[in-house]
Amino acid sequence: MSTLFTGGGSSPDPTAGGADGLVTDTTTQTFTADVIEASQQQPVLVDFWAPWCGPCRTLSPIIEKAVRAAKGAVKLVKMNIDEHPAIAGQLGIQSIPAVIAFSKGQPVDGFVGALPEGQIAEFIGRVAGPAGPSDDEALVAEGEQLLESGDVAAAAERFAAAMKIDPQSIPAVVGLARCLLESGEVERAAQTLDILPDSGAADPRVVAIRAQLDLSKQTEGLGDQAPLEARIASNPNDFQARFDLALLLNEKGDRGAAADQLLEILDRNRSWDEESARKQLLQFFEAWGPMDEATLAGRRRLSSMLFA
Repeated sequence: MSTLFTGGGSSPDPTAGGADGLVTDTTTQTFTADVIEASQQQPVLVDFWAPWCGPCRTLSPIIEKAVRAAKGAVKLVKMNIDEHPAIAGQLGIQSIPAVIAFSKGQPVDGFVGALPEGQIAEFIGRVAGPAGPSDDEALVAEGEQLLESGDVAAAAERFAAAMKIDPQSIPAVVGLARCLLESGEVERAAQTLDILPDSGAADPRVVAIRAQLDLSKQTEGLGDQAPLEARIASNPNDFQARFDLALLLNEKGDRGAAADQLLEILDRNRSWDEESARKQLLQFFEAWGPMDEATLAGRRRLSSMLFA
Protein backbone atom coordinates (compact mmCIF):
# COMPACT_ATOMS: atom_id res chain seq x y z
CA MET A 1 0.00 0.00 0.00
CA SER A 2 1.44 3.39 -0.98
CA THR A 3 1.40 6.30 1.47
CA LEU A 4 -0.40 9.53 0.61
CA PHE A 5 2.06 12.39 0.11
CA THR A 6 1.23 14.56 3.15
CA GLY A 7 4.65 15.77 4.25
CA GLY A 8 6.50 15.40 7.55
CA GLY A 9 9.82 15.82 9.29
CA SER A 10 13.08 15.38 7.39
CA SER A 11 15.97 13.05 8.05
CA PRO A 12 18.57 11.33 5.89
CA ASP A 13 17.78 7.99 4.28
CA PRO A 14 20.06 5.52 6.10
CA THR A 15 19.78 2.93 3.33
CA ALA A 16 20.84 5.17 0.46
CA GLY A 17 24.21 5.41 -1.19
CA GLY A 18 26.97 3.00 -1.95
CA ALA A 19 30.58 2.97 -3.12
CA ASP A 20 29.58 1.51 -6.48
CA GLY A 21 27.81 4.73 -7.51
CA LEU A 22 24.68 2.86 -8.58
CA VAL A 23 22.59 4.31 -5.75
CA THR A 24 22.82 8.03 -4.95
CA ASP A 25 20.76 10.90 -3.55
CA THR A 26 19.67 13.96 -5.48
CA THR A 27 18.29 17.42 -4.72
CA THR A 28 16.21 19.96 -6.59
CA GLN A 29 19.42 21.74 -7.61
CA THR A 30 21.23 18.61 -8.86
CA PHE A 31 18.23 16.79 -10.38
CA THR A 32 19.01 17.92 -13.93
CA ALA A 33 22.57 16.59 -13.78
CA ASP A 34 21.78 13.47 -11.71
CA VAL A 35 18.74 12.39 -13.69
CA ILE A 36 18.02 14.26 -16.93
CA GLU A 37 21.62 14.39 -18.17
CA ALA A 38 22.67 11.06 -16.65
CA SER A 39 19.75 9.28 -18.33
CA GLN A 40 21.28 10.13 -21.71
CA GLN A 41 23.90 7.46 -20.93
CA GLN A 42 21.82 4.86 -19.07
CA PRO A 43 18.30 4.65 -17.62
CA VAL A 44 17.91 6.30 -14.23
CA LEU A 45 15.27 5.25 -11.70
CA VAL A 46 14.15 8.01 -9.35
CA ASP A 47 12.80 6.81 -6.01
CA PHE A 48 10.63 9.51 -4.42
CA TRP A 49 10.46 8.82 -0.68
CA ALA A 50 10.03 10.43 2.75
CA PRO A 51 11.38 9.44 6.18
CA TRP A 52 7.88 9.06 7.68
CA CYS A 53 6.75 6.67 4.91
CA GLY A 54 6.71 3.02 6.07
CA PRO A 55 6.34 1.48 2.58
CA CYS A 56 9.29 3.59 1.45
CA ARG A 57 11.44 1.85 4.05
CA THR A 58 10.20 -1.50 2.79
CA LEU A 59 10.93 -0.70 -0.83
CA SER A 60 14.36 0.86 -0.34
CA PRO A 61 16.52 -2.26 0.29
CA ILE A 62 14.58 -4.28 -2.30
CA ILE A 63 15.01 -1.82 -5.14
CA GLU A 64 18.66 -1.15 -4.24
CA LYS A 65 19.38 -4.88 -4.37
CA ALA A 66 17.63 -5.19 -7.74
CA VAL A 67 19.53 -2.23 -9.18
CA ARG A 68 22.87 -3.65 -8.07
CA ALA A 69 21.93 -7.06 -9.46
CA ALA A 70 21.42 -5.35 -12.83
CA LYS A 71 25.17 -4.55 -12.78
CA GLY A 72 25.08 -1.04 -14.18
CA ALA A 73 22.16 -1.47 -16.56
CA VAL A 74 20.37 1.23 -14.55
CA LYS A 75 21.14 3.70 -11.78
CA LEU A 76 18.96 4.57 -8.79
CA VAL A 77 18.61 8.16 -7.61
CA LYS A 78 16.69 8.79 -4.38
CA MET A 79 14.84 12.05 -3.68
CA ASN A 80 13.52 12.98 -0.24
CA ILE A 81 10.29 14.82 -1.08
CA ASP A 82 10.11 16.46 2.37
CA GLU A 83 13.33 18.31 1.66
CA HIS A 84 12.79 18.63 -2.10
CA PRO A 85 9.06 18.68 -2.94
CA ALA A 86 9.22 20.70 -6.17
CA ILE A 87 10.17 17.90 -8.60
CA ALA A 88 7.55 15.52 -7.22
CA GLY A 89 4.95 18.26 -7.54
CA GLN A 90 5.95 18.96 -11.14
CA LEU A 91 5.62 15.27 -12.00
CA GLY A 92 2.19 15.06 -10.35
CA ILE A 93 3.22 12.47 -7.77
CA GLN A 94 0.37 11.99 -5.29
CA SER A 95 1.53 8.92 -3.32
CA ILE A 96 4.84 7.45 -2.25
CA PRO A 97 6.92 5.44 -2.64
CA ALA A 98 6.88 6.29 -6.31
CA VAL A 99 9.56 5.23 -8.78
CA ILE A 100 9.88 6.94 -12.16
CA ALA A 101 12.29 5.68 -14.83
CA PHE A 102 14.01 8.26 -17.03
CA SER A 103 15.71 7.50 -20.34
CA LYS A 104 17.16 10.02 -22.79
CA GLY A 105 15.99 12.79 -20.50
CA GLN A 106 12.33 11.73 -20.45
CA PRO A 107 10.15 9.74 -18.00
CA VAL A 108 9.39 6.40 -19.68
CA ASP A 109 7.87 4.14 -17.02
CA GLY A 110 7.10 3.96 -13.32
CA PHE A 111 5.24 2.37 -10.45
CA VAL A 112 3.77 3.30 -7.06
CA GLY A 113 4.04 1.26 -3.88
CA ALA A 114 6.44 -1.30 -2.41
CA LEU A 115 6.53 -4.01 -5.08
CA PRO A 116 8.16 -7.41 -4.42
CA GLU A 117 11.66 -8.08 -5.74
CA GLY A 118 10.51 -10.15 -8.72
CA GLN A 119 8.25 -7.40 -10.05
CA ILE A 120 10.98 -4.80 -9.59
CA ALA A 121 13.39 -6.99 -11.60
CA GLU A 122 10.76 -7.22 -14.34
CA PHE A 123 10.38 -3.42 -14.25
CA ILE A 124 14.14 -2.96 -14.63
CA GLY A 125 14.09 -5.50 -17.44
CA ARG A 126 11.46 -3.45 -19.29
CA VAL A 127 13.42 -0.27 -18.83
CA ALA A 128 16.95 -1.50 -19.56
CA GLY A 129 16.70 -5.09 -20.72
CA PRO A 130 17.41 -8.20 -18.60
CA ALA A 131 20.44 -8.28 -16.34
CA GLY A 132 23.45 -10.37 -17.27
CA PRO A 133 24.48 -13.45 -15.33
CA SER A 134 25.33 -13.07 -11.65
CA ASP A 135 28.90 -13.61 -10.45
CA ASP A 136 28.21 -17.17 -9.33
CA GLU A 137 26.41 -17.97 -12.59
CA ALA A 138 29.39 -16.69 -14.57
CA LEU A 139 31.76 -18.84 -12.50
CA VAL A 140 29.56 -21.91 -13.03
CA ALA A 141 29.53 -21.27 -16.79
CA GLU A 142 33.33 -21.06 -16.80
CA GLY A 143 33.55 -24.24 -14.74
CA GLU A 144 31.32 -26.14 -17.12
CA GLN A 145 33.41 -25.07 -20.10
CA LEU A 146 36.63 -26.10 -18.35
CA LEU A 147 35.17 -29.44 -17.31
CA GLU A 148 34.02 -30.07 -20.88
CA SER A 149 37.56 -29.36 -22.12
CA GLY A 150 39.05 -31.76 -19.56
CA ASP A 151 40.62 -29.24 -17.17
CA VAL A 152 39.06 -30.74 -14.06
CA ALA A 153 41.23 -28.90 -11.53
CA ALA A 154 40.49 -25.45 -12.95
CA ALA A 155 36.80 -26.32 -13.25
CA ALA A 156 36.71 -27.35 -9.59
CA GLU A 157 38.19 -23.98 -8.61
CA ARG A 158 35.42 -22.12 -10.46
CA PHE A 159 32.66 -24.23 -8.92
CA ALA A 160 34.14 -23.82 -5.44
CA ALA A 161 34.34 -20.05 -5.93
CA ALA A 162 30.69 -20.00 -7.02
CA MET A 163 29.75 -21.94 -3.88
CA LYS A 164 31.41 -19.27 -1.72
CA ILE A 165 28.95 -16.78 -3.20
CA ASP A 166 25.94 -19.10 -2.98
CA PRO A 167 26.66 -22.23 -0.90
CA GLN A 168 23.39 -23.87 -2.01
CA SER A 169 23.70 -23.19 -5.73
CA ILE A 170 22.67 -26.48 -7.33
CA PRO A 171 24.74 -25.95 -10.53
CA ALA A 172 27.85 -25.09 -8.49
CA VAL A 173 27.47 -27.99 -6.04
CA VAL A 174 26.73 -30.49 -8.81
CA GLY A 175 29.65 -29.14 -10.84
CA LEU A 176 32.09 -29.59 -7.97
CA ALA A 177 30.72 -33.09 -7.29
CA ARG A 178 31.29 -33.97 -10.95
CA CYS A 179 34.90 -32.76 -10.71
CA LEU A 180 35.48 -34.84 -7.59
CA LEU A 181 33.93 -37.87 -9.26
CA GLU A 182 36.13 -37.36 -12.33
CA SER A 183 39.13 -37.31 -9.99
CA GLY A 184 38.07 -40.57 -8.35
CA GLU A 185 37.07 -38.93 -5.05
CA VAL A 186 33.69 -40.63 -4.81
CA GLU A 187 33.13 -40.09 -1.09
CA ARG A 188 33.99 -36.39 -1.26
CA ALA A 189 31.64 -36.02 -4.20
CA ALA A 190 28.83 -37.58 -2.16
CA GLN A 191 29.63 -35.33 0.82
CA THR A 192 29.53 -32.29 -1.44
CA LEU A 193 26.01 -33.16 -2.61
CA ASP A 194 24.91 -33.50 1.01
CA ILE A 195 25.38 -29.72 1.34
CA LEU A 196 22.20 -29.21 -0.66
CA PRO A 197 18.85 -28.95 1.17
CA ASP A 198 16.29 -31.74 0.80
CA SER A 199 14.32 -29.53 -1.58
CA GLY A 200 17.08 -29.95 -4.18
CA ALA A 201 16.97 -33.74 -4.18
CA ALA A 202 14.49 -33.96 -7.06
CA ASP A 203 16.45 -31.61 -9.33
CA PRO A 204 17.39 -33.58 -12.47
CA ARG A 205 21.04 -32.53 -12.16
CA VAL A 206 21.22 -33.84 -8.61
CA VAL A 207 19.42 -37.06 -9.55
CA ALA A 208 21.87 -37.61 -12.41
CA ILE A 209 25.04 -37.07 -10.38
CA ARG A 210 23.77 -39.31 -7.56
CA ALA A 211 23.10 -42.04 -10.10
CA GLN A 212 26.64 -41.58 -11.42
CA LEU A 213 28.00 -41.91 -7.90
CA ASP A 214 26.06 -45.14 -7.38
CA LEU A 215 27.38 -46.51 -10.66
CA SER A 216 30.94 -45.61 -9.72
CA LYS A 217 30.60 -47.56 -6.47
CA GLN A 218 29.22 -50.55 -8.37
CA THR A 219 32.33 -50.83 -10.53
CA GLU A 220 34.69 -51.14 -7.55
CA GLY A 221 36.38 -54.55 -7.56
CA LEU A 222 35.16 -55.62 -11.01
CA GLY A 223 38.69 -55.87 -12.37
CA ASP A 224 39.66 -55.66 -16.05
CA GLN A 225 37.47 -55.77 -19.10
CA ALA A 226 39.36 -58.54 -20.98
CA PRO A 227 38.48 -61.48 -18.69
CA LEU A 228 34.80 -60.57 -18.88
CA GLU A 229 34.93 -60.44 -22.67
CA ALA A 230 36.63 -63.85 -22.70
CA ARG A 231 33.87 -65.34 -20.54
CA ILE A 232 31.21 -63.96 -22.86
CA ALA A 233 33.03 -65.29 -25.92
CA SER A 234 33.04 -68.79 -24.45
CA ASN A 235 29.49 -68.54 -23.13
CA PRO A 236 27.18 -65.87 -24.63
CA ASN A 237 24.66 -66.61 -21.86
CA ASP A 238 27.07 -65.62 -19.08
CA PHE A 239 24.76 -62.83 -18.04
CA GLN A 240 26.74 -61.81 -14.97
CA ALA A 241 29.80 -61.25 -17.17
CA ARG A 242 27.72 -59.13 -19.55
CA PHE A 243 26.25 -57.19 -16.63
CA ASP A 244 29.67 -56.46 -15.12
CA LEU A 245 31.09 -55.57 -18.55
CA ALA A 246 28.26 -53.05 -19.03
CA LEU A 247 29.28 -51.34 -15.78
CA LEU A 248 32.93 -51.16 -16.84
CA LEU A 249 32.07 -49.88 -20.32
CA ASN A 250 29.92 -47.15 -18.82
CA GLU A 251 32.71 -46.20 -16.41
CA LYS A 252 34.99 -45.74 -19.44
CA GLY A 253 32.40 -43.54 -21.18
CA ASP A 254 31.34 -46.06 -23.82
CA ARG A 255 27.63 -45.64 -23.15
CA GLY A 256 26.35 -47.23 -26.34
CA ALA A 257 28.35 -50.41 -25.79
CA ALA A 258 27.27 -50.51 -22.13
CA ALA A 259 23.61 -50.33 -23.14
CA ASP A 260 24.20 -53.01 -25.79
CA GLN A 261 25.34 -55.53 -23.20
CA LEU A 262 22.30 -54.99 -21.00
CA LEU A 263 19.93 -55.06 -23.97
CA GLU A 264 21.52 -58.35 -25.06
CA ILE A 265 20.73 -59.82 -21.65
CA LEU A 266 17.13 -58.63 -21.98
CA ASP A 267 16.87 -60.12 -25.45
CA ARG A 268 18.14 -63.52 -24.25
CA ASN A 269 16.50 -63.66 -20.81
CA ARG A 270 14.36 -60.69 -19.76
CA SER A 271 13.70 -61.96 -16.23
CA TRP A 272 17.33 -62.81 -15.37
CA ASP A 273 18.16 -61.98 -11.74
CA GLU A 274 14.78 -60.30 -11.18
CA GLU A 275 15.13 -58.08 -14.25
CA SER A 276 18.47 -56.67 -13.11
CA ALA A 277 19.46 -55.80 -16.66
CA ARG A 278 16.38 -53.62 -17.19
CA LYS A 279 16.78 -51.94 -13.81
CA GLN A 280 20.47 -51.25 -14.48
CA LEU A 281 19.67 -49.82 -17.90
CA LEU A 282 17.17 -47.43 -16.35
CA GLN A 283 19.84 -46.34 -13.87
CA PHE A 284 22.14 -45.64 -16.81
CA PHE A 285 19.45 -43.47 -18.41
CA GLU A 286 19.04 -41.58 -15.15
CA ALA A 287 22.79 -40.96 -14.88
CA TRP A 288 23.21 -39.98 -18.52
CA GLY A 289 20.26 -37.62 -18.59
CA PRO A 290 17.00 -37.83 -20.56
CA MET A 291 18.31 -36.08 -23.69
CA ASP A 292 21.63 -37.91 -24.01
CA GLU A 293 21.98 -39.67 -27.36
CA ALA A 294 22.73 -43.00 -25.68
CA THR A 295 19.64 -42.62 -23.48
CA LEU A 296 17.38 -41.88 -26.43
CA ALA A 297 18.75 -44.79 -28.49
CA GLY A 298 18.58 -47.17 -25.53
CA ARG A 299 15.00 -46.20 -24.68
CA ARG A 300 13.91 -46.84 -28.26
CA ARG A 301 15.43 -50.32 -28.26
CA LEU A 302 14.09 -51.10 -24.77
CA SER A 303 10.58 -50.05 -25.79
CA SER A 304 10.67 -52.20 -28.90
CA MET A 305 11.65 -55.21 -26.76
CA LEU A 306 9.13 -54.66 -23.99
CA PHE A 307 6.15 -53.74 -26.16
CA ALA A 308 6.78 -55.79 -29.28
